[in-house]
Amino acid sequence: MSIRILLVEDDEHICNTVKAFLSEAGYRVDACLDGGEAHTKFYDNTYQLVILDILLPGMNGHELLREFRKINKTPILMMTALSDDENQIRAFDAEADDYVTKPFKIQLLLKRVEALLRRSGALAKEVRWGKLTLLPEDFKAVYDNGELSLTLKEFEILMLLVQNRGRTLSHEIILSRVWGYDFDGDGSTVHTHIKNLRAKLPENIIKTVRGVGYRLEEST
Repeated sequence: MSIRILLVEDDEHICNTVKAFLSEAGYRVDACLDGGEAHTKFYDNTYQLVILDILLPGMNGHELLREFRKINKTPILMMTALSDDENQIRAFDAEADDYVTKPFKIQLLLKRVEALLRRSGALAKEVRWGKLTLLPEDFKAVYDNGELSLTLKEFEILMLLVQNRGRTLSHEIILSRVWGYDFDGDGSTVHTHIKNLRAKLPENIIKTVRGVGYRLEEST
């Protein structure tokens, strides 16, 4: 599974340099120079990591961080010239995962990126949740040592739920994360796929939160 990163940095030189090094390291990088474009890209695409500056035209980094956290728990690394305690505390209070200040060594940034991706499971060869094991590189799922015959969308829904374990995901979030923001569908599409997933799982680990959406519960 390819790793896709959203890079938001208004200094074009820094943006191009970081993008080049990340691309050379094997990551797919979408780069943008302002907050408005970043907001749109985050809604339209699925990312495994966001690198986010604070001082941006349009929506600033703190505002984007709050908006992104309404959607999911994608790891977010703040990359900014603001080294004061107040901005760092504000970012961590809003659930930023890491904070690096400029200037920085690009090798250190790459190591921080790798650490966050490893922690989130995006770099893992397998992701476990109770009796469930997901193999992202092969799009395979195993439950209690038995392989599940899943479609690609079913696998992606299951992976999304595992990555946000303990959190309830709305129909809208699942639609935008799995099918894309421009998909011409509604909550019935998600409902149908969840129903099919449940039929293939030996135990019902997908809980319906009435009027909201779905979350994953660990098997007993």
